[in-house]
Amino acid sequence: MTQAKSETIAVRISRVLADRIIAGEIEPGARLRQDHIAEEFGTSHVPVREAFRRLEAQGLARSEPRRGVRVAAFDLSEVREVAEMRAALEVLALSHAAPHLTSAILDEAEEATKAGDVSRDVRSWEDSNRRFHRLILAPCGMPRLIAAIDDLHAASARFLFAAWQSDWETRTDHDHRAILAALRKADIDAAAAILAKHVRWIGQKPVKTASGKTRDAFAIVG
Repeated sequence: MTQAKSETIAVRISRVLADRIIAGEIEPGARLRQDHIAEEFGTSHVPVREAFRRLEAQGLARSEPRRGVRVAAFDLSEVREVAEMRAALEVLALSHAAPHLTSAILDEAEEATKAGDVSRDVRSWEDSNRRFHRLILAPCGMPRLIAAIDDLHAASARFLFAAWQSDWETRTDHDHRAILAALRKADIDAAAAILAKHVRWIGQKPVKTASGKTRDAFAIVG
């Protein structure tokens, strides 16, 4: 297997596993077995190990001595860390993106927010929310920064799905509208301040685990 082909398979495996972890299909603490995954994707262990490294870099998996690779658990301190990192990096991206934001981009971001407001489930809301943030940040022209923000959004989505997979209620995102209003007026400082506060907000909800027990789940809702 060539290195390029192995890399392509590894990317596909890591993307599929990340989606399953984020959606809660694979629970925190579950072991990721190389042999089972290699068999599922019809490949050797080499790209599977690379996929595991990608998941670890995203904070979705952890390699533990004598226990193999497991889906990373998370707690309130991790949710707060991701929120603070997002606030810092998204404000940085916005400061560089703002001069390149056109009326067309802002209109598209507004449509994404409107779509989120009428979402009937957490997954479609998260898709719209992520689209809004990417639209206003991508023009920064800093691909490494955007890649880092994308990884943090994946972590945010995991927290979100853990808390609000069921009993989702539609909501109006007033922060998104305030950010857009400030950007339309070219008030970048105000837009950045609202954005930072927006992504730092953490919600809490009691949820039932697979074993029937109840635990508190925390989510970044922004």
